[in-house]
Formats: sequence, C-alpha cells, structure tokens
Amino acid sequence: MDRLGAIQVFAQVVEAGSFAKAAERLGLSTSATSRHVAELEAHLQTRLLHRTTRRVSLTESGRAFYERAVQLLADLAEAEEEASSAAVVPRGTIRLTTSVNFGVRHVAPAIAAFLERHREVRFDVSLSDRVVDLVEEGFDLAIRIGGPGADNLVARKLGETRLVPCASPQYLARHGAPRTPEELAGHNCFTYEYVSPRHVWRFRDRAGAERAVRVSGRLHSNNGDLLAEVAAQGTGIVFEPAFIVGPEVRAGRLVPLLQEYVPPPVPIYALYPSRKHLSAKVRRFVDFLTERFAGAEDWSVA
Repeated sequence: MDRLGAIQVFAQVVEAGSFAKAAERLGLSTSATSRHVAELEAHLQTRLLHRTTRRVSLTESGRAFYERAVQLLADLAEAEEEASSAAVVPRGTIRLTTSVNFGVRHVAPAIAAFLERHREVRFDVSLSDRVVDLVEEGFDLAIRIGGPGADNLVARKLGETRLVPCASPQYLARHGAPRTPEELAGHNCFTYEYVSPRHVWRFRDRAGAERAVRVSGRLHSNNGDLLAEVAAQGTGIVFEPAFIVGPEVRAGRLVPLLQEYVPPPVPIYALYPSRKHLSAKVRRFVDFLTERFAGAEDWSVA
C-alpha cells in the first residue's frame, strides 16, 4: 500500500464529502478511491468513515486521524516548497499594508527594487497607521512597527527602531528642556493614537530601570508625520520613531531630548496570516526585506 497516497486520498474524500467527488478531483475512478481508503482503514485497523449512498462522514477515530493527516500533508507541502523555492518564479499580486511614513520612506524603495528583479510580481499597497486585520481584509502581508499583535499571525522580525523625544529649538528657548522623564509632565506633549497606553511614555535609565511618565498635551493625532511637523513649528514635544523624526533632526528643526535615558527599542515585523501555503511571491519578498533592512537601512537620528 502507498500509505502517503492513501492519506492524500482520504483527506480529499473528507473535504469533498463523497468518494465520487474526490475521485473527480484526483482523476481516479470511484472504485480506486474507495480502495485506497479501505486499505488505509485495514492498515490502521479502525474505521475512519461512515458511508451512506449519498455522502460520507468521519468516525471519532477518523476525525482525530484527519486532523493529524492535514497537518502532515501541509508540513510536507511546505518542505517541498522550501526545497524547490530557488526554482520557483514569484508571480501574482502581493496585497500589502503598512504605515504611511514607513511605507513611503522605506517600503516604497524596497518595492521598487523588488519589482526590478521580479517582473511577474504586482503590488496592491494600502497605507494606514491603524492596525489592519490581515485575514478579515484579505491582505497577504503587513509591515508593522511595534508588537506583532494577533496570535494567528506569523511574525518575522525585520529590524528595530527607537522612539526619540524631540522639540524644536524655538520651543526649548521658551520652555526649557526637560532634564528627566518626570519633567515631561509639565510640558505640552503630543500623543499618538496607535500607542497603548497613549498617554504613557517609557524610558530606561543608565541602571536599566524603567521610568514611565504620564504625559498630556494639546494635540493628539493618528499620524506621526503631522505630530512631528507641528512640533517642528515650535509648539510642543513629540515622542516618535527615529525614521519619522530623523530627517527633521538632521535639518535642525527638531532637537533630541533626554539622551541619557534610552526608550525600549521598537521592533519592525513582517506579518502574514499563516506559515502554511505561503506563496512564493510573499516568501521571496519577506526574505528580500529581511536582507535589505538588516544590512542597508539606518533609522538613527545621529
């Protein structure tokens, strides 16, 4: 008996709901399909299916075996794809979502370089700073700043950034620079929608102890670029990723604060719904991002 072949036939019968439909999908006769399952049952010495003239249903033993069989077949398919991935030509559309600023400044150049290498790939990109439900909204991939979020997502770390407290030279001339994180409570601190909790900023001192301070201010937004630009105009303090405030710091429009206190690093992840049946195009693009961001990107504000 071809045990693997019999398991594949059994899984198709369960998914199709009948021997006849499974046989049609597999390109076999109904009798051959039935024989494969019967041989598998004989080998296991247990009945896997209840049979009627119209359809089949799983026995209790069959249900347990089917769950393990599906996992086995998925693992085998993944192993085969990984082994032959070098020969697979990525093609088709990648539906991607990422944040507005990071998408424009860093993901867009990566997409351009990837498209040059892979002529059969297309992208459908949605830029949004909110946390998008990949499964519900039909996305293949997300590039996300911060925690990976939902448990049903596979997370692959691409790198890290850091949050930098900043204010303009004009603001500091009028209000002075905070010398400790606790002094931020007396300043006009702008808050960002997609941080939880939004009114708490966290730092680490030289000893590694965390210092959390509750802040408040006269501006709240769901867009980090807007917060940074308003701060550069001289009206408040922002606590933004280095890839957002870096250009303004280098231009002298914003000044980093509290440099002796280091905020915890913020991870950057590629997220996708499942390892199983991950398409060649998505796998290749995630590999490309991992290599590109690990070796070539500098998000510091120095």
